[in-house]
Amino acid sequence: MACYFRSGVIRWPAAAAMVVVVVVAAVMGTAEGRAAFACDGQNAATGNMGFCKVSLGIEERVRDLIGRLTLAEKIRLLVNNAIPVPRLGIRGYEWWSEALHGVSNVGPGTRFGGAYPGATSFPQVITTAASFNQSLWEEIGRVVSDEARAMYNGGTAGLTYWSPNVNIFRDPRWGRGQETPGEDPILAGKYAASYVRGLQGNGQGKRLKVAACCKHYTAYDLDNWNGVDRYHFNAKVSKQDLEDTYNVPFKACVVEGKVASVMCSYNQVNGKPTCADPDLLKNTIRGTWGLDGYIVSDCDSVGVMYDSQHFTRTPEETAAYTIKAGLDLDCGPFLAVHTAAAVGRGLLKEADLNGALANLLAVQMRLGMFDGEPTAQPYGHLGPKDVCTPAHKHLALEAARQGIVLLQNRAASLPLSPTRHRTVAVIGPNSDATVTMIGNYAGVACGYTSPLQGIAKYAKTIHQEGCANVGCGGNQLIAAAEAAARAADATVVVVGLDQSIEAESRDRNGLLLPGYQQELVSRVARASRGPTVLVLMSGGPIDVTFAKSDPKISAILWAGYPGQAGGAAIADVIFGAINPGGKLPMTWYPQSYLAKVPMTNMGLRPDPSTGYPGRTYRFYKGPVVFPFGYGLSYSKFTHSIAEAPKELSIPLTNLSPNPNSTASLNAIKVSHADCASISDLDLQIDVKNIGTLDGSHTVLVFATAPNENSSPYKHLIGFEKVHVTAGSQKRVRIGVHVCDHLSRVDQFGTRRIPTGEHTLHIGDLTHTISLHADLQNIKF
Repeated sequence: MACYFRSGVIRWPAAAAMVVVVVVAAVMGTAEGRAAFACDGQNAATGNMGFCKVSLGIEERVRDLIGRLTLAEKIRLLVNNAIPVPRLGIRGYEWWSEALHGVSNVGPGTRFGGAYPGATSFPQVITTAASFNQSLWEEIGRVVSDEARAMYNGGTAGLTYWSPNVNIFRDPRWGRGQETPGEDPILAGKYAASYVRGLQGNGQGKRLKVAACCKHYTAYDLDNWNGVDRYHFNAKVSKQDLEDTYNVPFKACVVEGKVASVMCSYNQVNGKPTCADPDLLKNTIRGTWGLDGYIVSDCDSVGVMYDSQHFTRTPEETAAYTIKAGLDLDCGPFLAVHTAAAVGRGLLKEADLNGALANLLAVQMRLGMFDGEPTAQPYGHLGPKDVCTPAHKHLALEAARQGIVLLQNRAASLPLSPTRHRTVAVIGPNSDATVTMIGNYAGVACGYTSPLQGIAKYAKTIHQEGCANVGCGGNQLIAAAEAAARAADATVVVVGLDQSIEAESRDRNGLLLPGYQQELVSRVARASRGPTVLVLMSGGPIDVTFAKSDPKISAILWAGYPGQAGGAAIADVIFGAINPGGKLPMTWYPQSYLAKVPMTNMGLRPDPSTGYPGRTYRFYKGPVVFPFGYGLSYSKFTHSIAEAPKELSIPLTNLSPNPNSTASLNAIKVSHADCASISDLDLQIDVKNIGTLDGSHTVLVFATAPNENSSPYKHLIGFEKVHVTAGSQKRVRIGVHVCDHLSRVDQFGTRRIPTGEHTLHIGDLTHTISLHADLQNIKF
């Protein structure tokens, strides 16, 4: 009776499928002929019921509604395709919609057509993350939620969006790394909080514009590798790695972003399914972090833990385990099928269901779903005119421009000149890409500008694909590509990956270009009579060592999956209309790295005894193709520190450890520091553009802790993007939270602030700050 999530498709049992059709029809009706919204006045019998009274508090309204529901109704509201309750004027609701980088129709809660044929498709998350621009991330979220609300008002979408994906991009082979903000936990956390704030809006009180969801909690970053799949994988994770890496972006989602939902993952963590672990759900997300919202399972992870992981002896036990652990909503039919029996056997109490329902209904109340007709509500003015607007399309273009990373520019060969390079050969399997540019979990774009179309606005083009597709299974088309390169003033080769190589349920086997792509690039570069520009389109890193060392390859750009306007952005960078400023959000490893690192090893720190080299820039110190944070510009920027503290006292609470303990003075538990009284470290950095072109530059601030062998050599603690005109200077202010950013996690999972000298790294500059404990006002 389980549904199985495979490549975005849920397969329901026949009986359940009929329910889905009815429910989706109820929620998707047209604006003219749809069913009434809850509490909209058309049902006089419900108008005076407490849950419809907006003058009451949300908790009181929720309590009133739960008190009117039967046990059977409650159970069928615990799954994503919630049933209608006609006697209370409540429509069926589909909770599952997606908005990873634009409103998507991957989930059944959203469809395109009629007045809403498509929505703005922004760059894939990994590309947007490369901008290192927090205000851009929030603005994208705001635009996406505008379009989502408009579609909801038109009856073609829901208001609960299971985005963003904030998992750490731990292994370069992961097919879903493209969906994430990269490998660094601080970067991922700041992206998560920014995008969630944009999506959910900054309305009065607890009102939500849409409800975001941070997924997949936690330590989820393997889909299908060497016979190990996400449905059976037990991620063995140390307390140290869980606290200082895997959980960091989720905590930022909840604590800083105030996200309305968290999704638990398919995998187990240390032998227990995440969706049945009360320590992860009830104690951490809702308890320690204070989630004000609901917890949902990945589709169909509740069924998977019984059918595939055999976590319990009976399905009723699985249903009870998950709800009691803190799960509120099942994406899938498992709880609808087995919860009644769990209650009947005494494994669950109806009060347990009421608690889960309260979390779900409170979010719907905050969204205004029980406030009647949406057009009379704060976002009721949004409609078809607010989707795919010129401003939204321009933001998609700007996001793509900011996310492109210049990896190499031999002899300043870029930008090309439209007057000198009048004819450009545009070559490669991704040279005329459209759908490939938007990556996965995408919707129907407003329109596309392919690389070929973008370059054609600057120069006459000669087009040859060179390969039939990105698999590039033969080299018979390469000769024609070589001829095109010989006939042009410059050559742009657009190669890389697509969803046939990296995707959900599809991890990569290697890091090299697929098939004959490398031969295509090398032969075309040799044949070209002008500069050759290599453009890489991918979510994950690619080992292009051959291109770095080939003197015939003039420049290398990484565009990720740049969204609907990606081709225009690529052309703008190549011809100098835009000065590139993107930075890599993940390490680019050589192919040889994979031989030492099984994808199933979740450890981040190196192990010299086994030769395990560690992961991510924070712990891996071996050779790389390109490092985390790397990215060139057509300009040159210099840094100078205008103002930064040289020492800081950390006041302690009366919970301080024994002052006579040497260990306590070397590293202070964060729980013993008076974090609320410590102001952010105020770093003021002057950035000067000493080049001849205006450009944007990201200031990255890294820190190294004193005498911490198991800590990262250096780790990102702050960043800020600034636009500086040629020859001018701007001051950047970066606040560093001591307890969050200068602390370290020990082997027991305890976060501590090392005392002593912390070294900050800002470009080529270093600055030392001495931290020490202030024991003067402590009562022991």
